[in-house]
Amino acid sequence: MKLRNSPESRAPVEDGEPSKPFARANQQASMLAGVAEKRKRLLIVAPHVVQYSDPLFREMSRQPQLELFVFYCSMQGVEARLDPGFGVSVSWDTPLLEGYSWSNLPNRSWRPGSDHFFGLLNPGLWRLIREGRFDAVMICGYYFASAWIAVVAAKWCGVPIIFVSDSHSLQSWRVQSAWKLRLKEAVLRWIFSLSQAVVVSSTGGIEYLKSLGYPARQISLAPTAVNNSWWREQAARANRDAVRASWRIPTGASVALFCAKLQQWKGPMDLLEAFARANVTNSYLVFAGEGPERGRLEGRAADLGVSDRVRFLGFVNQSQLPSVYRAADVFVLPSLFEPFGLVVNEAMLCGLPVVVSDRVGAKFDLVRPNENGYVFPAGDSKALEEILRQVLPHPEMFERLGAAARSRMETWSPREYTEGMARAVELATREG
Repeated sequence: MKLRNSPESRAPVEDGEPSKPFARANQQASMLAGVAEKRKRLLIVAPHVVQYSDPLFREMSRQPQLELFVFYCSMQGVEARLDPGFGVSVSWDTPLLEGYSWSNLPNRSWRPGSDHFFGLLNPGLWRLIREGRFDAVMICGYYFASAWIAVVAAKWCGVPIIFVSDSHSLQSWRVQSAWKLRLKEAVLRWIFSLSQAVVVSSTGGIEYLKSLGYPARQISLAPTAVNNSWWREQAARANRDAVRASWRIPTGASVALFCAKLQQWKGPMDLLEAFARANVTNSYLVFAGEGPERGRLEGRAADLGVSDRVRFLGFVNQSQLPSVYRAADVFVLPSLFEPFGLVVNEAMLCGLPVVVSDRVGAKFDLVRPNENGYVFPAGDSKALEEILRQVLPHPEMFERLGAAARSRMETWSPREYTEGMARAVELATREG
């Protein structure tokens, strides 16, 4: 195991001894005198490496009021491993660990994985929190064992806790009975009561936390963002015609794009059914993503007689996605359950109007109906069909809606995200 306290410092240390690098960081911080006294030492506990996080953590590390350390319970995302959602081995092809301090300690789980509670079990977190002299510990979720090691350690050491939640509803994609929802609400009320602040992804998340009785004064909105600059730059370089040629789609055709894991709760079948019934001349549907629903989708496309107008790209890595978006005309995310949906950010930054279900968290702040996209009831393929009929035959709408989509993203970026995170730390340390 290696513990990295800065992009430049990559010296190995022995397993279970995270204190030495943090002691060095303490000494360096103390040399900064007055500036260091104002900085808050924040530890973020993340289940695994996510391709979206790197630019956000870099931005946070530049803030004079924060001294950031990130702990990854797993190196999934950097190391090629089977992703249960995609169903294939995934390793992201963009930088993930640059520009911020991060560490990783052994995962002692007997069955490692981020898809079940005991799959992430990092006992070294206790010592890290005990000796790290952190002003706050931010925990990204509560559905893995290491999160609770961090909670107990922080409580034991008197360190304020910040939870990160991207939820906007108690309901999952499967309909739950009233008693299950009441039990879920009671458990969540207790979990959030352990924290001094909660970071949410959308304004829908704020209302959700308030509905659970969490004090509004302790909620901070940190807009779930991607690297806006990178997406704009890569989209500008994309060769739209070349990509379409590789898809065997005419330059002048209208293209609807789905970009997500091919899982039932993402609603790809609803989109396929709606596209087939809309039957817009010279239109195509592209699925970018892999997952367990692919076989069913391919079979259904054949049954519906639209196989010649449907393309399956399989898993597309991060560096290639801007070209995929730019080659499409409208983006559709028909999820039956979606806490936020960062693919909506990506599509809008690439100039695509977006069509999302009303269970996609991005609808609260990013999608403005009839201005940069549309919202329809989740599971209502008839409503989605009508939207496709309205949009796909009219290419002149793409530019207007797409320009409005790009404009909306100007104030939903890593800058606002960092401000929200810094605000959460201030709230937590004040409450603590």
